[in-house]
Amino acid sequence: MIALVQSSLVSVFMMLDASSQYAAEEVQRLEACLEKLETSPEDAYEDGLAWMAETNRARARHCTALALIELGKIEEGAARLEDLANAPDGGSIGDRAVYLAQSGNAWLLAHRYEAAELTLTNAIRLSPEDHELYKDRARARVMLKNWFGVDSDVSEALRLKANDIEALKIRIQARIELGELQLAHQDVQVAMALAPKDIDVLVLRGDVREAQRKEAARNR
Repeated sequence: MIALVQSSLVSVFMMLDASSQYAAEEVQRLEACLEKLETSPEDAYEDGLAWMAETNRARARHCTALALIELGKIEEGAARLEDLANAPDGGSIGDRAVYLAQSGNAWLLAHRYEAAELTLTNAIRLSPEDHELYKDRARARVMLKNWFGVDSDVSEALRLKANDIEALKIRIQARIELGELQLAHQDVQVAMALAPKDIDVLVLRGDVREAQRKEAARNR
């Protein structure tokens, strides 16, 4: 679950209010919270609560929300991140996009796929050039069996970052489901060139071949 926290998060916040000593101290405190999430989410949560009691500022609430997710209170953490993204003191558009991205991924972990899709859609509106957001929403749409939406999302992710193997694998699956077997075969060829030993790619290649065999049998 710690993967919800992007490694660039702290550096993003460090650019905000750089002239303010108070802001710098907040950044250090958030960094300490993020480090504790990996080893002791209970302590991170307690630190977040104490921090909120002092100031209740956005970064304190962010720390607490992430700690809740790490502690298994995923839905509560996701809801708090969403609230933070919509709060008057939520920060810049970039900050709010981060909160929504993390909330969307938490909803995915909680198997709340419609909530994940909606939250990630809002994140994309704020950060439309982030290819990871399209892959995240595609994962929600896979679970909802919205295969047209899946294809659209991963195609956009691939436009933003060519040869993303994870996006290719998702699109192959979507195109099998949509019966677009020639396009799926083309994606398999690209994926095999990029990752010839990837087990998922090998399985998908077999799935495409089987789908093509069945289609050929039906057309005889």
